[in-house]
Amino acid sequence: MNALTVTLGTIGATLSLLCWASFFGGVRNIVRAIMIGQGAPDRWRPFFPRFKQMLVEFIAHTRMNKFRTVGWAHWLVMVGFLGGFMLWFEAYGQTFDPEFHWPIIGNWAIYHLWDEILGIGTVVGISALIIIRQLNHPRVPERLARFTGSKFAPAYVIEAIVLLEGLGMIFVKAGKIAAYGHSNPATDFFTMQVAKVLPANTTMVALFAFVKLMSGMAFLYLVGRNTTWGVAWHRFSAFPNIYFKREDDGGVALGAAKPMMSKGQPVDMESADPDNDTFGAGRIEDFSWKGWLDFTTCTECGRCQSQCPAWNTGKPLSPKLLIMSLRDHGYAKAPYLLAGGRKDMGGDEVGLVDGEGNPNETALAKISEAAKAEAERPLVGDIEAGGIIDPEVLWSCTTCGACVEQCPVDIEHVDHIIDMRRYQVLIESEFPSELAGLFKNLENKGNPWGQNSKDRLNWINEMDFQIPVFGKDADSFDGYEYLFWVGCAGAYEDRAKKTTKAVAELLATAGVKFMVLGAEETCTGDSARRAGNEFLFQQLAAQNIEVLNSVFDGVEQSRKKIVVTCAHCFNALNNEYPQVGGNYEVVHHTQLLNRLVRSKQLIPVASVSQNVTYHDPCYLGRHNKVYDAPRELMEASGSTLIEMPRHGERSMCCGAGGARMWMEEQLGKRINIDRVDEALATSPAKIATGCPFCRVMLTDGVTARQEQGQGEGVEVVDVAQLMLDAIDRVDASKLTENLTVVQEPKAPAVEEVPEAEPEPAPVAETIAPAKAAPAGGGLAMKGPAKAPGGLGMKGAAKAPGGGLGMKGAAKAPGAKASAEAPVEAATAAPAAPAKGLAMKGPAKAPGGKGLAMKGAAKAPGAKAEPTPTAEAAPAAEAPAAAPVKGLAMKGGGKAPGLAMKGAAKAPGAKAPATPAPTEATPATEKAAAEPASAPAEAKPSVPAKGLAMKSGLKRPGPKAPGAAAPAAPAPAEEAPAADSAPEPDQPTNGTTGNGTPEATPPSAKPGGLGFKSGAKAPGRKN
Repeated sequence: MNALTVTLGTIGATLSLLCWASFFGGVRNIVRAIMIGQGAPDRWRPFFPRFKQMLVEFIAHTRMNKFRTVGWAHWLVMVGFLGGFMLWFEAYGQTFDPEFHWPIIGNWAIYHLWDEILGIGTVVGISALIIIRQLNHPRVPERLARFTGSKFAPAYVIEAIVLLEGLGMIFVKAGKIAAYGHSNPATDFFTMQVAKVLPANTTMVALFAFVKLMSGMAFLYLVGRNTTWGVAWHRFSAFPNIYFKREDDGGVALGAAKPMMSKGQPVDMESADPDNDTFGAGRIEDFSWKGWLDFTTCTECGRCQSQCPAWNTGKPLSPKLLIMSLRDHGYAKAPYLLAGGRKDMGGDEVGLVDGEGNPNETALAKISEAAKAEAERPLVGDIEAGGIIDPEVLWSCTTCGACVEQCPVDIEHVDHIIDMRRYQVLIESEFPSELAGLFKNLENKGNPWGQNSKDRLNWINEMDFQIPVFGKDADSFDGYEYLFWVGCAGAYEDRAKKTTKAVAELLATAGVKFMVLGAEETCTGDSARRAGNEFLFQQLAAQNIEVLNSVFDGVEQSRKKIVVTCAHCFNALNNEYPQVGGNYEVVHHTQLLNRLVRSKQLIPVASVSQNVTYHDPCYLGRHNKVYDAPRELMEASGSTLIEMPRHGERSMCCGAGGARMWMEEQLGKRINIDRVDEALATSPAKIATGCPFCRVMLTDGVTARQEQGQGEGVEVVDVAQLMLDAIDRVDASKLTENLTVVQEPKAPAVEEVPEAEPEPAPVAETIAPAKAAPAGGGLAMKGPAKAPGGLGMKGAAKAPGGGLGMKGAAKAPGAKASAEAPVEAATAAPAAPAKGLAMKGPAKAPGGKGLAMKGAAKAPGAKAEPTPTAEAAPAAEAPAAAPVKGLAMKGGGKAPGLAMKGAAKAPGAKAPATPAPTEATPATEKAAAEPASAPAEAKPSVPAKGLAMKSGLKRPGPKAPGAAAPAAPAPAEEAPAADSAPEPDQPTNGTTGNGTPEATPPSAKPGGLGFKSGAKAPGRKN
C-alpha cells in the first residue's frame, strides 16, 4: 500500500457512492413505472413450478439455445456477469492493497480456478457476441439484419464494459502472479502465461483493479440514468419476467389468446361496465404491470424480427420495434402518470384537476414539458396524429407466434397486439374495412363467408355414404365416439371440403363412429377474437358451447371428444373455450388419423411415392406443438418428406392468421407467395398441410406462380388426402354400416297422467304467465337498438351475431326478417332487467357508431316504448312463457346456423311442442271479452345493468356518417323469410336487414393494409 494505491482506492470508493445512487434510483424508477400497469394477480402462483421454470431457463439457457451460436456465447457472458460480482467487489480492496483477497476462500484452489474460468469465458463470450452483432449490422441489406432498429450506442457501451470486466479479471490475476510469483498450472493455466509478459509491479496490479472497478461503476451510473436501456436492464428484469410468464407450466404465451382483462379480472360481456372496466389497451397505462415488465426486459436482440413473416415480406411491423416503442413511450409518459395525471376518452384532463374540475395548473407545472407532450400522443395513430403505433403496424400481424416462440426472455408480443386491437375495435371502431364484412357475416350468418346455415350439410349430399347428423339421424351422443367439427371452411370452401370428405371417409373406413352437427354448427370466433372483437367471440363461443353441451348432455367428461380439421377451430375449442366454460377433449384430424394407423385400424396398402414438402400451420405447430403427427402420417402414406428451410417451430406463416385471411395485402410481398417460393424450391410433387386456411393461401400462391411458369403440376393437399390415396377404398354401403348406431329410445321423463279439471283462478293469476318474460341468458337487449356483435335483444332489436337469446321480434343471426315474432308477444311481456350491453347517454356500442342512445335511439337494456300500432292480444290467446335457458330464443328468432322449426329453440334443444288448447275458465273468458284494441300496459323502467356505456363506447363496425333512426318493426305476417334474404355480397339498396339505412364503410386507405370496404372472398387475391 502506497500513496498512489490509497489515492486510487479513495477515488474508487467515493465515486461508487454516486454510481450506486444512480443505479438504485434507476431501479426505483423502473419499479414505480411497472406499478402503473393494471393488476395481474394470476401471475404469482403456483410458486414452485414457476420458480423451477425460471431456474431451468436460466441455467440451461433453453430459450437462448434456439440460436445455437449465440446461445453458448451468451451463457458465458451471463455467468461471467453474475459470477464476476464477487471478483468485482474484491477490486475495492485491491485498489488500496494489491495483495488483497477475500479472507478464507481467497486462498482456495477452487476460487482461483473460478476466477480463471470466469475471466476467459467472459472475454470469449463477449467477443463472439460483438462479432455476431457486426455480422447482423444494418449495413447489410436492412431487412435481413435482426439488429435493424436496435439502439447501437447502449449496446456498444455495454459490450465495452463487459469486455473490460473480463480483461480485468485476467490481468488483475496475472499481475498478482507476476508481482508475487504464486501460481498453479491446475488453476492458473492461462493467467500464468500472461504473467510472463507483465512486469513484477504491485502498483500495476492496483491500476488494473482500478480500471476493473471503474468499468463496473460506469455500468451502474449509465444504466441508472437510462431506464430504457433494455440491453443492460434485461440482466436483472429477465428473471422476474420469466417467473411471471403467462403459462405457469413453462409454455410460451401462445395457444389461447389472453382473456380481455380489467383490474386483474377477465371481462364478462354481460356485466362489463365501460365506466369502470378497461376494454383492451388504448393507452399505455391500460397494459398490465406484466406488460410494462415485458417492455422493460426487451434486449433488442431482434430474434422476433428475424422470424416475423410481416417484417420479412416488407410490412412495417417489427415485433421488436413495437415493444421498444411502447417502452420508450411508457417511460417518457411515466412522470405525468406518477404525478396523478389521467385523461378521459375525450382527451380532457381528469386526474390533475382542482375542486371545480378544471386542470390544476400548479400540479401540471411540476411535470416536465416532455412528459406532458408524451401524454398527448395517442397509443395507436398515424404520423399525422403522432401515434406511438401506426395502424399499419398493428394490423400487419398474423398472430403466428414466431416472435413469442423465439423471444429469449418470454415477452408476450401477440397478447399485447390483440389487446390494442380490442380497443381499436370495441372503443374506437377503427379497423380495416374488410373486417366490417367479416363481422357482419359472423353476426348475421354465423360464418365468415356469409353463407346460409342450411348449406353446411351440402358436402354430405356429395358423399356416397350416409353420415349421421345430430338432431336428424341421432338424438343423442350415445354410441358415438367423436363429434366431427367440420368448421366453416370445411363446410363451405370447395378446397377445404375435399379435406372434410377425406377425413370422413377415413374415419368411416377405420370404423370410428362419429356424427356431425350440420346446420347447428357456428363459427368458433377465432378470427373475430384475433381481430379484436371480443364481444363477437364471446357471443359465438357461448352459442357453440350451448349446442355442444346439448350434444354431450349426460355424457361423462372423458367421452366428450371432438375431432377438427381446421387448426384455428382446434385452437379455439381446445384452448379458448375452457375460458368461457366449454371443456372438451379436442384432437386434430392428423392426430386421430395417426393413432388409427398406429393401432392398425387404418392400413396403408399403396404408396404415394412422391416428394412432398410439409407446411406447418402456425395454429397447429407453434400454438399447439403438434409437429410429429402429420409427418408420421405422411410417412405412413409412403410420401417422401422434403423439409423446407423454415419448418417446425421456425415455420413460416402462410399469412392467414390474425384475421389476415379476410384482409388484402397491399404492402410488400405477399406472405403466401413468399412461403410458396420456399416450398417450390424443394421441387415437390405436392405441398401438404393440415389447415384449410393454409391450404387456401398456399393454393393461391401456387396458382400465381404457375401463371408465371413456375411449379407446373404442383398441387396443394391436406395430409388426410395423402392417406386416403394410400388405402383400399371401402364400398359405400359398408361405410354407412360402419357409422350406423342403433339408439334405444329414451324413456319419458314423467308418466302421462290424466289432467285434472283446472280450478278457476283470479284474472291476475291467469294472465300472469302470458306476461312473464323469462330472464334471457346472455346479453339481452330491448328496443330497436342494434346490439354490438349479436347480443340477445328484445323488441325489434336486431341481434347481429348469432348466439344469444332473443325475444319478441329480435332478429337472430343468420335470419333476415326484421320482425319474426308476433307483435302481440312483444308487447304483452313486461320488461325484464336488462343484462349485457345496456348503455347510457351518447355511448356507442362496439361495432358501429351511434348504438344505444337515450332519446330517439333506444338504449339496449332500457325499457321499450309501446309501439303505437301494436294492439294488445287477448289474454286467452297468449300461451304461457316457457323458461328460457342459455342462448334460447323466443318468438321467431333464429340462431345463426341453427335449423329451427316453429318457434325458435335454444341451440341443441328440442322445439317446444305447440300447447294444446285448454278449456276456458271464467277468468280467461273474462279476459277474452276485453276489447282487443286496449292499449299496452305501461311497464316500469328497470335500471340498466351490464355495459351501461357512457363516454364514447363504439360498436365494432364501420363509421356511419350519421345516426339513422331505427325503423319500426314490420308486422309479423309481413316479415320476409330468412332464406329469402339477399346474400351478403348482393346489393341491399343501402339498408340493413331490419330496414334501417346501412352505414357506409370507410373509404380505402391508400397504400395500406386493404382498408377498403367489403371482405374479400377467401382464397381469392385481387
